[in-house]
Amino acid sequence: MHPGKYLTARAVAESLGVSVATVYAYVSRGLIRSEAGADASKRSRRYLGDDVQKLLDQKRFRHDPGEAAASAMHWGAPVLESALTHITEAGLHYRGQNAITLATTSTIEQVAALMWLGDSARAHDLFACPPHEILAAIWPQIPRDGLPGQRLTIALALASAHDTAAYDLDLRFGNVAATGARILALLAAVLADDPGMQAPIADELARQWCPAQPAARELLSAALILCADHELNASAFVARVVASADAHLYLVVTAGLAALGGFKHGGHTGLVEAFLSEVGESAAARQVISQRLRRGVCIPGFGHRLYPDGDPRGAALLRLLNAHLPTAPATALANMVAAEVQRVTGKAPTIDFGLVALARAIGLPDGGALAMFALGRTVGWIGHAIEQYHTGQLIRPRAKYVGL
Repeated sequence: MHPGKYLTARAVAESLGVSVATVYAYVSRGLIRSEAGADASKRSRRYLGDDVQKLLDQKRFRHDPGEAAASAMHWGAPVLESALTHITEAGLHYRGQNAITLATTSTIEQVAALMWLGDSARAHDLFACPPHEILAAIWPQIPRDGLPGQRLTIALALASAHDTAAYDLDLRFGNVAATGARILALLAAVLADDPGMQAPIADELARQWCPAQPAARELLSAALILCADHELNASAFVARVVASADAHLYLVVTAGLAALGGFKHGGHTGLVEAFLSEVGESAAARQVISQRLRRGVCIPGFGHRLYPDGDPRGAALLRLLNAHLPTAPATALANMVAAEVQRVTGKAPTIDFGLVALARAIGLPDGGALAMFALGRTVGWIGHAIEQYHTGQLIRPRAKYVGL
């Protein structure tokens, strides 16, 4: 049985089958977190039940390796250690900084420097040299149309042949982060359809995508930052696996894009786009939602398993929409749909819904939400790759054979 949220030292000792002294030793080693109890006068402390459960799981897995192999790859189970992103009941943090706050106070370049180098102040130097020569060499071969993921994948394949420095994975001199900066700038230029693009990325995207929309820069910047990372989701895990084989960053990001395009990941934004097109206008929201539920068809863009109280990224994007574009028809539709779905199902909007609502409000075509998702998440893929390069370990799970 799962321990409660907080336990006394005696309860922890009983759960683990150890002495209270051993519990204190676990705390000193950082295996169990503690905090002051309600009665500070007695110097009482309470201990986090989730940490106790992790120790119980480890003990069980040591006795049953087969169960460990099966559990390690399940959704929601811890797989790898990372210092990049922390998801808690209190919200989402990048290297200890609140991601929702960063979305309105930083640039995507600063968040990239924070994730890759641990210092947002290094963003200016990191992005000082856009990959104009590489872009000039490959630009005639990049298709002007097609889905964003396809165009980005083609650009990555072409650019990697012109970027010999990307093969240097020595982390001591900042070369890998510099390659990451070139890749992020390259992808932004492809999406903006501007080979001469300069930083800041959000400014240039706003200028190219929606020059008549003054609020676009703030909204695009926030969207990119909120997409930057989300712990070990499917695409981040794929990126780490590829990096663990000492593949260069162009291959890492290509792998991340492949996973992101799936309907259970970033491709889910396409389902949200189709749903909102089906709704059409606010007056039809209740009817369309009701019909979908009666047919057993999902309402895409609502309910996130990591956030029972609602995805803070989706909520943040809707707040920004209402602050910057309160009278836009797309904002009104998003508000109406979100309120109705939450009334009927209790589910709150996810980042997928927020991205599509934002894209529609500033006038981006279908696929714009996925383009923002892919560009922002590139920061996280590169961050995970750099972490994995530091470990020097190959990620090689074992299979539990169940055949004949």
